[in-house]
Amino acid sequence: MLFFYFFFVLCPSEHLCDVIIQVFDVCFSPQVILVQVNPGEAFTIRREDGQFQCITGPAQVPMMSPNGSVPPIYVPPGYVSQIIEENGVRRVLVLPQQPEFHPGGHSPLHHPPPPPHAHLPAFIPHPAMLPPPPHLYTGMAGDMSSQYIPQYHPAHIYSEQDSHSPHGRPPPFVHRDERASKTYERLQKKLKERQGGERGGGGGQMKDSPPPSPQKSRGSPPSMDSIYNGVVGGGKGLEAELGQGQTSTTDNSATDTYFSNPEPRLIPSCVTLQVTDIQAKGAVLSWVAPSRAEGEGVSPSPEPLSYDVSISYSGKDGKYTTMYSGEQLSVTLEDLRPATDYHVRLCLRGSPSEAVAFTTRSCEPDPPGPPRKASGSKSSTLVLQWKAPCDNGSKIQNYTLQWDEGKGTGGYEQCYYGPQKQYRVTKLSPASRYSFRLAAKNDMGISEFSETVDLYTSCSVPSPPLPPELVKAGVTWLCLTWQRPSTSPKEDDIFYSLEMDEDEGYGFQPSYDGDELSCTVKNLHRSTNYKFRVAAYNTEGKSNPSQVAEFTTCPDRPGGPCRPVIRGSNSCILSLEPPKDNGGAEVTKYVVEISEGLSGVSWELAYSGPAMEHVCEGLKPGHSYQTRVYCMSEGGQSPLSETLQVQTPAVPPGQCQPPRVVGKPKAREVQLRWGPPCVGGGSPVSVYSVEVCGAGPQGSTGQEEVREVYQGSEVDCTVGSLLPGRTYSFRLRAANKAGYGPLSEHCEVTMGPGAPEPCKAPHITCKSPTVAVVSWEAPACNGGVVSEYRVEWGAAQGTMQVCFSGASLTHEVKGLLPATNYFCRVQAVNVAGVGLFSEAVLCQTPPSVPAAVSILNLNPRKSLEGVESPCSVGWEPPCDHGAEISSYLIDLGERQSISVGPVTKYIIQHLQPDTSYRIRIQALNNLGSGPFSHTFKLKTKPLPPQPPRLECTAFSHQTLRLKWGDGPAKATPSDALQYQLQTEDKRGRFVSLYRGPCHTHKVQRLNECTSYMFRIQAFNEAGQGPFSTVYTFTTPRSPPAPIKAPRVERVEDMSSVCEVSWEPLLPMKGDPIIYTVQSMMGNSEYKQVYKGSATSYQMPGLQPNSEYRFRVCAIRQCQDAPELSGPYSPTVTLSPQRSELSAGSVSSVGPRAGADPARPLTDEQWAALIIMLCAVISILIAFIIQYFVIK
Repeated sequence: MLFFYFFFVLCPSEHLCDVIIQVFDVCFSPQVILVQVNPGEAFTIRREDGQFQCITGPAQVPMMSPNGSVPPIYVPPGYVSQIIEENGVRRVLVLPQQPEFHPGGHSPLHHPPPPPHAHLPAFIPHPAMLPPPPHLYTGMAGDMSSQYIPQYHPAHIYSEQDSHSPHGRPPPFVHRDERASKTYERLQKKLKERQGGERGGGGGQMKDSPPPSPQKSRGSPPSMDSIYNGVVGGGKGLEAELGQGQTSTTDNSATDTYFSNPEPRLIPSCVTLQVTDIQAKGAVLSWVAPSRAEGEGVSPSPEPLSYDVSISYSGKDGKYTTMYSGEQLSVTLEDLRPATDYHVRLCLRGSPSEAVAFTTRSCEPDPPGPPRKASGSKSSTLVLQWKAPCDNGSKIQNYTLQWDEGKGTGGYEQCYYGPQKQYRVTKLSPASRYSFRLAAKNDMGISEFSETVDLYTSCSVPSPPLPPELVKAGVTWLCLTWQRPSTSPKEDDIFYSLEMDEDEGYGFQPSYDGDELSCTVKNLHRSTNYKFRVAAYNTEGKSNPSQVAEFTTCPDRPGGPCRPVIRGSNSCILSLEPPKDNGGAEVTKYVVEISEGLSGVSWELAYSGPAMEHVCEGLKPGHSYQTRVYCMSEGGQSPLSETLQVQTPAVPPGQCQPPRVVGKPKAREVQLRWGPPCVGGGSPVSVYSVEVCGAGPQGSTGQEEVREVYQGSEVDCTVGSLLPGRTYSFRLRAANKAGYGPLSEHCEVTMGPGAPEPCKAPHITCKSPTVAVVSWEAPACNGGVVSEYRVEWGAAQGTMQVCFSGASLTHEVKGLLPATNYFCRVQAVNVAGVGLFSEAVLCQTPPSVPAAVSILNLNPRKSLEGVESPCSVGWEPPCDHGAEISSYLIDLGERQSISVGPVTKYIIQHLQPDTSYRIRIQALNNLGSGPFSHTFKLKTKPLPPQPPRLECTAFSHQTLRLKWGDGPAKATPSDALQYQLQTEDKRGRFVSLYRGPCHTHKVQRLNECTSYMFRIQAFNEAGQGPFSTVYTFTTPRSPPAPIKAPRVERVEDMSSVCEVSWEPLLPMKGDPIIYTVQSMMGNSEYKQVYKGSATSYQMPGLQPNSEYRFRVCAIRQCQDAPELSGPYSPTVTLSPQRSELSAGSVSSVGPRAGADPARPLTDEQWAALIIMLCAVISILIAFIIQYFVIK
């Protein structure tokens, strides 16, 4: 078994929990230590082979103590360990310190940590070989002994590094959960009680119990020989450490003491950097933790040291860059430059160590850049050039150039290998794509290939392009575009030459040369025609020019027109004149703008068109205007002309808005108010005139005369002498110095309302015998709109009730009875009150079809011949609704309907058996047919069933088993289908043998060799079905009856002969009976020894000392049939002959001593015995029930 030396690592968590170690004492020397790891915590151990193992909670780790003692437990900074014993189990608790407790005068609880030693790093794997676990601190992933270097701080002092860790670890005393606090308090209480009990007993420490409050060791640190794999004393217990010249103090507050040692002094000269595993781009740095000065004490809570590693690649005195900062004792430098000198140094608390120089190794070159296409490339040749990459400390000797030969399949072949930096690839296809990649090689190896680059060979002379096209034209410029020749590949570099002809006799002159597909030609003349052509060229030559294309520049804008002139004296007519310079294009339209007033701030469009004259409309009377004009052509817009001032004359004012009512109209007067007209006519309003027109009562057609009720300059007036409840129409007009303007729209005003007038007699129209439509006319409302009409309806004038209330002038009364008298009247209601009722009108509804029929009974009857079933239907006559019922119609669904007279009963014939019908009845009179009654379902009875086929399934000379139909042999009496089996008697009549639901029947007590006739009938709820045909079945002949056991006797004076005799049987219906005797000697088979009509037989040749068995069978000799053998008689045994003496005694007993007296019971005897037992048991059960249950 492996022995583990362990220490604890608490993972960073939100709540710090306790780690408990249980030590169970056993009878042998080694002890099993169970390390209980709580959830969210980690337990890290180092085995003898130097490997680390991390176990996460919850778990229990069994470990062995080599010498039977508890090994020292070294805890991280900020934690203390306590040992308690409970029920024979020692517990080592690792608890976080409580910074709020600082009792004075007590020694802190302390376990001396191991000092550094030279051989300890040899058992620790390299940091590169041991990646940090994801749940541990990053600084603990390297050398685990770095957590226990001899650097301690007082328990109540925490450095800035601990409180603000770069790895995010919280301080040890923060976020202590409730469970940990309760556990700590419970353990403190137990320790105090235990210490108090020990002082009261007067004894010292227990032999197997650790001291409750150990003190810090005052001796020298442990020697190198006492340290093994980071454990002091090679596994000695805490008692051994305290027993060498140390004393223990017992105090109640011993469990609350914490570390308070001063900061130890470090010796920086002990820190030495070692550079190992130097590669081309990396190296490994390692160092040993610094030692402390001699004579210094050790701290009970060492704080982990933080190391800063910096590097310089510009010399020993150059600029250093920090590459690592942490608590590990080794670091791997990455991303270094190959073949480069570096200097590294280690800083501890701001004090740098001596710089250590090292040089990285050389390696293969860096991947070169992709080759590029150089000048000199043609349609069948590519000239490639490239630049040398970084050689990484070894000179580049050769380059490897590979290509895909233009196949595009992804496979590459070498086309060049050498030291040059360019290469010409020949014998290529024009306008083709080729892929290349490059690699460099030196003494250290070959680099990776560069990125793949696609290069294209040039083409032949391009074909003539299409003629240029016009994109946009200007006054002095033209924007042209053209297309690339369709035959030229996209990879070919093509340039274009644009030529222009100005029709001046110089021909085409170059205007543009470049690789663009568009060009803007400037400095041209306005409204001038130009010719263009374009040619394409590349490195192989120039193509023919394209076809000539002609384009024209745009004309320039014309000059400003002359000032417009007013013609005529009664209207504003503007006369326009063309400009002196039209800009090279004909003027297409003139635009006239006008501005109200003389300021000229806002101008509006008044006219736009080619006409030279314009009549200005929509001008305000008595206003001043300014006008101006400009013209437009293809060249654009001309400048504005000079302005012309125009003054319009005044006109009568425009139409006023209708006057509005102020307040609520009274019974005889109303107050009106209005505003000035929207159009003043260029002169202020001097007077207003109000006219009224009386419309009379609402709804009247008469018109009163129009009269003026007000004239003046005010904007309101009160009109009186009006009639209440009447509607009047008011109109308004205004006047100025030019005269009266038009009248305004009508303003209708209704005077104070009154109750409406009585309505006229309503008009009633019967739409159907059950629906009537009532309509009426609206009465005079007297100033109040009728809001509601009330209609009363009833069979008598004194019993009428409101059946409608609403604003409609019609109402439909439903649910009336045909051929009935009804009365109706109407009343109007408005806001002023309720009007009087109209005259009552009498209305009689017309007669109608009869009402629905209600069926009283349906009585299906039995079928007469088993084919059709009649049904009797009865009903009550419905209401005739004013017309006598003439007939009834019976609807049978799919069958044809039956029409009957005015009767209330009818027998429906010719219905199919076992069929469902839906019956409904409808009454008819001379007005039509009434509604159908509710549908009633009727199902006729089925026909009686047909007889089944009769079969004989088993037979004997006295019985016949008959079977019919398909079904179980036994059935319940509740089955719907039952059967009747009959047989013919001696008189020729059929008598019933069986009646029931079963499908089999056994006929007994029959005579042998006799024919019997049977027939069968099936019946159910529908009745009895017909009988089947007569079936004849014959019983077979009867075999002879069994013979009783024969008698066997030995013949006197003949010991080897015996006589077998039996009782004879009578002849059967004249057939003689013969017999057969069989014998068996010992256990052999039976053999026939006699066959004949005699009733005895003497068997000779008997062997002495042998046992014989005999049995007899009767045989019936039929005259016209084969012989019938009956059953054998019981077996009789003949015992072997005894000695002379025995024979004498036997003969004295009698000659039948050899007969077998034991005979088995027959079937009849067994049946009688069983019946007697059942009777006795039934009597006993009845007696028990009578005595115990009933009484």
